[in-house]
Amino acid sequence: MKKRTLALAAALAAVVATTTACDFTDKITEPFNDAPRSQFTDSSPADIITMPDGFSNLATKCVRGNRYTVAYHGDASYGSISVVPNDPTCTR
Repeated sequence: MKKRTLALAAALAAVVATTTACDFTDKITEPFNDAPRSQFTDSSPADIITMPDGFSNLATKCVRGNRYTVAYHGDASYGSISVVPNDPTCTR
């Protein structure tokens, strides 16, 4: 009975490892399927607004006359973005 349990556990571990390895391998070998992009890159700093604990933080930045604001909460896997087109406070 003990050998059967160990064999079943080993088989289950092999299935889990194989499934995980396939997903990981597919991600590594996956070609870049991003949307086409221009040569323009703006890596200038953004203004960071840090809220008191328990509240989301903000980053805001003007790019080509449009204001982008991103709300995030630490390392959480969620966030939001808003855009103000032709923001009069943004200089070109």
